[in-house]
Amino acid sequence: MSRRMMVVGGLAAAGAALAPWRAAQAVVPYPFKLGVASGDPAPDSVVLWTRLAPVPLNTDGQGGMANADVTVEWQVSTNDRFSPLVASGSVPARYVDAHSVHVIAGGLAPDSDYYYRFRAQGHISPVGRTRTAPGPGSPGRDLVMAFASCAHYEAGYYTAYRRIAEDGPGLILHLGDYIYEGAAATGKVRQHLGGEIVSLADYRRRYALYKSDPDLQAAHAAAPWLVVPDDHEVENNYANMVRADSSPTLTAAQWTARRTAAYRAYYENMPLRPASAPTGNSIPLYRRIRWGQLATFHMLDTRQFRDDQACGDGWKVCADADLPSRSLSGAAQEAWLLDGLAQHYGTWDILGQQVFFARQFDAGGAANMDAWDGYRASRSRIQTGWQQRAVRNPLVLTGDVHRSWANELKADYANPSSATIGTELVCTSITTDGNGDAGAAMPNAATNPHLKFYSNLRGYVRTTISRSQIRADFRAIGAVTEHGAAASTVRSFVILDGQPGLQAG
Repeated sequence: MSRRMMVVGGLAAAGAALAPWRAAQAVVPYPFKLGVASGDPAPDSVVLWTRLAPVPLNTDGQGGMANADVTVEWQVSTNDRFSPLVASGSVPARYVDAHSVHVIAGGLAPDSDYYYRFRAQGHISPVGRTRTAPGPGSPGRDLVMAFASCAHYEAGYYTAYRRIAEDGPGLILHLGDYIYEGAAATGKVRQHLGGEIVSLADYRRRYALYKSDPDLQAAHAAAPWLVVPDDHEVENNYANMVRADSSPTLTAAQWTARRTAAYRAYYENMPLRPASAPTGNSIPLYRRIRWGQLATFHMLDTRQFRDDQACGDGWKVCADADLPSRSLSGAAQEAWLLDGLAQHYGTWDILGQQVFFARQFDAGGAANMDAWDGYRASRSRIQTGWQQRAVRNPLVLTGDVHRSWANELKADYANPSSATIGTELVCTSITTDGNGDAGAAMPNAATNPHLKFYSNLRGYVRTTISRSQIRADFRAIGAVTEHGAAASTVRSFVILDGQPGLQAG
């Protein structure tokens, strides 16, 4: 059993121990200032997360907690009155883990809604809402799923997270750049604390800053999350063990230590199962979450195993991007993905990943070497692989680029009349790059006719997944520099079962 979590489940026994909680006489400050979260739902269980931090922004990264372990109790119920309980228990929040806890609440019913909460040091946490996945033989209910990425704290307010919570989703995907690693900058809407983060204490403090935001807490409390990081959770544009630049100056040992600290802090602050706990400077994050017969979510890691960006990164005309030996996912992850796609578990096979998947060349033939265009043989093997395996409905979900896109994936991108073999939906950023421009035209439209929609506004994508179709609503926030701005749907599309590509919504 991991020292970072405890598996406790099953139906709760009757008795005085299960009476409704009342806050005891508290002798320490309120410790639940980072909120609660849940994630990685299965048909019979879900991860419950919290982290004790009465003074979240202490420079030591320990959140104002003493050097001692603390017992945290937890409860799960079908209602927010917590009577009756369906599961409960206790778990140690350890100083060595920054007093984070990962509880696997088990013995739950499939495709069901639950409420959960924690108690520690005489205080009761906020209440979170979560749900389990349908069983393998069940299509389950239609699923409202939102996905988002790129939430630079300094660039604006997290109103988009609040609007996601208000949509009442059953599942939320976060596709990377949950935090940004840079130093505090002047002239921003909000400010980071201190310099660029490098140490474990730095990363823990940066997560505490971000997770102190009430709008982010609302989104975590609204539904279970599936998370994968991109680059800024460690360092901008890193590729496996290769850094994009030498700022800040680090020795090889210091860079390894930085990766180790970043992955550890990511796990400590995310509602992940113990199978995703890091080991040294690596963390096992690609995984498959089955949603009954409705959908399978293949969550990918496009940073940790990739070859270095070709031709020095950036937008380049680069023959090396076509080399068959180059891989964005790494051979093991690629084989794992294709094996999973061959199983045909659900109506929809959804790839949750980080960087732009469809081809996007400019008029001179240059492309983004950090995206799949820098790893064209790798993309081709995956697209050809899902065709060979007769995957009925492949859908790629993407973050990273701070813009909304809707793309049709082609058998041959050089031939616009070739078959459409899949669909890509790209979410914009929560805040990164500021308010944006509602009138911005699609870049490189003439050379990429398979790119069907573009918006340079901030926000998220809300999908409604049924057996017959997926409806995608591109949601935009009026201004991230205005806290509490309204959200609107700027465009909607429908993807029909068995018909890859985009229909007007």
